[in-house]
Formats: sequence, structure tokens, C-alpha cells
Amino acid sequence: MQSASFNGIEIYYEVYGSGIPVILISGLGYPAWEWHRMIPYLAARYQVIAFDNRGVGKSSKPAGPYTAEILAEDTVALLDHLSIPQAVVVGHSMGGFIAQALALAYPERVSKLVLCSTNFGGSRHIPITPEAMRVLSDFSSDPLTRFKNGLVISTAPGFTESNPEIIQAWLNWRAQNPIDVEGYRAQMGIGLALLPDAAAFESKLSRISAPTLILFGVHDKVVPPANAGLLQAQIPNSKVVLLSGAGHFFPIEKPEEASQAIMNFVN
Repeated sequence: MQSASFNGIEIYYEVYGSGIPVILISGLGYPAWEWHRMIPYLAARYQVIAFDNRGVGKSSKPAGPYTAEILAEDTVALLDHLSIPQAVVVGHSMGGFIAQALALAYPERVSKLVLCSTNFGGSRHIPITPEAMRVLSDFSSDPLTRFKNGLVISTAPGFTESNPEIIQAWLNWRAQNPIDVEGYRAQMGIGLALLPDAAAFESKLSRISAPTLILFGVHDKVVPPANAGLLQAQIPNSKVVLLSGAGHFFPIEKPEEASQAIMNFVN
């Protein structure tokens, strides 16, 4: 649990286990904590690197907006700092944008690619469902209530009711680690920059050379799982795995099943 200086910023990171390097790239507004339920499973077999992207957690929060390419450069710089020439690159949601940018710009650094709950941008991706958009854009209540409502819509039906201890720990964590508004807005620039078709990854994905796993929760309303097939159609040597009983936050909802899917793929 330490930090590294490069690209004019400080990046906080954690390293667990040994073996094949696996680097985990978090989604919008989340630090390395997003992976805390998967790390024990993955670290039993691999060297796992989790870190706080610029804009969140204990890493620097320079002014934005950011791009997927900027954060891909950060990720590669962290691999350089750790003297890791090549890794399995796993990106969730916004982290999936970063992982795509990394695989395109630095193909030699990616042994295998795992794209989780993400899309390729542009006008042809499947957008967030209207139901999820209504909940996530509702600012009529206090921040903690909004956050809890967001968890309900972002996880599988019934998950919050069936797992009160996990949800309470999640709420406690967020209360102790409030979102940095400017950092969050800067990270939002990553997805916004990919909305024009000319900027989207769609037409570039055929250049990805690494074997690719596309991993989604079947109940994802934030990035609907129909995006998995769209990604697979563009990426050579790719496969799709859908996790039953999981929504957008399957790293927390289904950590063992998600980890097993990655281990099956890597091995």
C-alpha cells in the first residue's frame, strides 16, 4: 500500500499475491476499494495490482477533464514503476474505457484483456436504461439516500434486501470516503469524450490483439449486457461471459463467480 510519482501526479496502489500480474482498473468515482471483495480470490493465484485512478481516493486530483488515453498512460506508468512488462488488464465500466485505450495504444503490455460492464462509446452502443437514468439523475434527496437508491438500481433485483450487511458496509464506506466533486466531474469527461462516433472505440477494436473476455452481469441497467455482443462483434479472439444474479457492480455482488470467470480465462 504505497504511492508512485509519474506523469506529474501521485498514484496510490496496492499489490497482493504473486504469479501472473493482473491489474484492476476501477470505474467512475471508485478507488481500488471497488475490487476489495474480488482481490482475495484473485491474489490466491496471481499478483494483483489495484490502484486509485487520478481523480479519486488517495491519488492526485488534477483539473480535468480526463481522457481514457490519459488514464491508460497512468496505468502503463504504474506497470513501469513496478517493473511489470505485461499484465492481464481488467477494466470495469469507466475502467473498461481505459482498458480499451491501453490495449490499443500499448498492445505489447497486455497479455489478456478483460472488459467488464462497459461499452465502446459512440451512437451505436446500448445506453443506460431510462429506469436507471431516472434514479441516478435524481438529486431531490440527501447524498446518502441518493447513493443507496443508486445501489438498488445498480445491483441485481433483490440484492440490497438480501444483503443488508454488504449494503451497510458499502454505505459506511462511502460516508467515510465522500466523492470529490471536481475529481468526479473530471472522470466523467472520459465517457463524454467518447460519445461522438469519430471518438468512439468501435471502429478501432479490430486492432486489439490480446485474447479478450467480456464480462457482464445479466441484470446490468447502467451498461446493459447487450453491449457485450456489440463488443464481441468488433474484437477478434473475444468471448462473452454473463454472470447470473448480478448487476452493474458484480465485483461486489458476485466476487467469487467473477473471479472464477477471470481465472478460467487467464488459465
